[in-house]
Amino acid sequence: MQIEKRIALVTGGSRGIGRAIAVRLSGTGAYVFIGYIDNRKAASETLRIIRNKGGNGEICRFDVSNFEATQEAIKNIVEKKGRIDILVNNAAVSISSIILRAKENDWDTTININLKGTFNCCKSVSKYMVKQRWGRIVNISSVVAEGGNAGQVCYSASKAGVLGVTKSLAKELGARNICVNAVAPGFIETDMTASLPGKSKEKIIDSIPLSRIGTPYDIAGVVAFLVSRDADYITGQIINVCGGLYI
Repeated sequence: MQIEKRIALVTGGSRGIGRAIAVRLSGTGAYVFIGYIDNRKAASETLRIIRNKGGNGEICRFDVSNFEATQEAIKNIVEKKGRIDILVNNAAVSISSIILRAKENDWDTTININLKGTFNCCKSVSKYMVKQRWGRIVNISSVVAEGGNAGQVCYSASKAGVLGVTKSLAKELGARNICVNAVAPGFIETDMTASLPGKSKEKIIDSIPLSRIGTPYDIAGVVAFLVSRDADYITGQIINVCGGLYI
């Protein structure tokens, strides 16, 4: 699955799933821009890992929820490298609260980053990909987008919206050889799940047919496939990577 000489942007690339995706794409030959907003040290660590493995890229600071900032960041990428081939929308927040306790700001923040951020990045790259007549967009959603989850009304709604964006864009952009797909992780070992109590993790594992919580690299491998030539005839699809949790 080589994607040599492709220019990729991975938002939320400083840690967790985003870091794993950035490292994997670099390992298959892409030049990777590591998007981040506030943790420069973590983004630089992702870049260090990439370079130690023989890859290359650079860090790229911008706020995905700000359209002008997003547009400018992607414009700068194109000015530097001449094109942008791959976009992975991974930047996200998860604010857990039952609806009786949820604050309006919880909703606004989650929607602005998870859903509006996806829209901002897709809109900003689309004009370049249309001109190139080639592009690959992978949106990171979640199994809760379709299955829901108590205490995650804001997060579930934002990730369900990402699926709508994915399917609509696949229909809009397909004629220009731009494939748009979504990957929906289940329970993955990240900062978002690290705070779960031990008993909660045991219950989760018991509900997963493969009997384990996933790793960020389980997600990265699927993303690498979707942006490769091996997936040239796949668009508008949702790939659940959840160990069989959501069947």
